[in-house]
Amino acid sequence: MARGAAADSFTARQRKAVYRVRTAMRRSAVDYFRGGGSDRLALAGLLLTIPAITWGTIVSAVWFSPTALVLPIVAGGLLLRPASLLCLYAVAAAALIVESIALGPYAEGPARVTPGTVLVVAACGFFGLLIAQFRARVGVPWRRGGTMLFDLRERIRVQSALPRLPQGWHREMALRPAGGQSFSGDFVVAARTNGGRTLEVVLTDVSGKGMDAASRALLLSGAFGGLLGSLPPHGFLPAANGYLLRQDWDEGFATSIHLVLDLDSGDYELLSAGHLPALQLNAGTGRWEEKAAEGPLLGVYDGAQFDPVKGTLRPGDVLMLFTDGLVEASGRDISEGIDRLTGEADRYVAPGFEGAAWHLIEAVAKDVNDDRALLLLCRRP
Repeated sequence: MARGAAADSFTARQRKAVYRVRTAMRRSAVDYFRGGGSDRLALAGLLLTIPAITWGTIVSAVWFSPTALVLPIVAGGLLLRPASLLCLYAVAAAALIVESIALGPYAEGPARVTPGTVLVVAACGFFGLLIAQFRARVGVPWRRGGTMLFDLRERIRVQSALPRLPQGWHREMALRPAGGQSFSGDFVVAARTNGGRTLEVVLTDVSGKGMDAASRALLLSGAFGGLLGSLPPHGFLPAANGYLLRQDWDEGFATSIHLVLDLDSGDYELLSAGHLPALQLNAGTGRWEEKAAEGPLLGVYDGAQFDPVKGTLRPGDVLMLFTDGLVEASGRDISEGIDRLTGEADRYVAPGFEGAAWHLIEAVAKDVNDDRALLLLCRRP
């Protein structure tokens, strides 16, 4: 019994030791990816590559050029902190001195350490140090940085998704950032409120475009998503205006249009903060009608008033919300852009606007260097 108990105790101690090692390794890996862990392992590996490259250069300079020292320097700029990077640079400089002594003066033949070699290595080191300092200031390692950007893009995409609508309704949303980028200054937040009987949609255009406006759009989309449905419909834009004023941004304004739609009756209200009017297609007449609500830009002054405009979507009617990138162009009046948009939209009346949002952007604003967003809501006949 005593022997069995001792064996069990020894096995238990081994398991605990293995568990502690695994936990320590996992924590160190997580800390490293978050920017708070040690970079000693990466530094040690890169320091070992420098003597190997130096030895290869001395033995066979034809295959191992002296400029090969830029490889660990570039890798160090991506992996190491500035202090560790300076240590790596000191070892690389010493390696260059050793190579120049072993290979002899550069005037005696090729494959020597020339002034150009020193300049190339120094230039790579300088840019690597800039990258390391920027990464240290942000606090995100390079590998994790790309993952974070991807995660942010996916969060914006999820936030812009429209909720499912009951039978008899069709909705589409298309968003294209400026310059083919992944981030946009236009965004949509939507929710079904009032027990699912009401659809609330907010389409916002933040000042600026592309990456310049993307960070502010991400912050505002989260804030607007929290406000939507938490306040009465007429209280949303005043609250959004106050939030934007409190940010005190240099480019702190935005345009926004807020749709409140009763999914049972088709009655709706539109509230606008300096946004372009919505367009409604009347199925009976086949004509597009502008629905323009009154209200100032968000983030301009406190106490702003936003007056709604009302309407009804009958069976076969279509409501279209869009941002200025879709209809605005230099040397062209906005009314001309709206006429072009409605003219293209008429082609999709017969097929019921299936897949129309993306194709409309392609047709009227494919090569426009501005953020473009289009939302379609159709009540089926």
